[in-house]
Amino acid sequence: MNLTQFREDLIRDGFEVLEREMPPAKFVDTHSHPFEVRAAITEGEITLTCAGETRVYRTGDVFTMAVGMAHAEEYGPSGVKYLLGKKSAAAEA
Repeated sequence: MNLTQFREDLIRDGFEVLEREMPPAKFVDTHSHPFEVRAAITEGEITLTCAGETRVYRTGDVFTMAVGMAHAEEYGPSGVKYLLGKKSAAAEA
């Protein structure tokens, strides 16, 4: 995955771009966000559970999440770093 291109695509598509780092082995119970997510894992791993399906994302993987999607997060044994694109529903209007 080309992170430069990923970042450029996020900007082109109207996403705010952030770099995030989460601590090792932390669990965040089911919640949602008032924004759309498009993220690329740059280090470590994150496990997401959405709509009863659990999937592990590792370095090089990309995940997306719709506005308001209920999900739980669990960060890997080394934590996780990712390039995050977020766009509020209002930004799409």
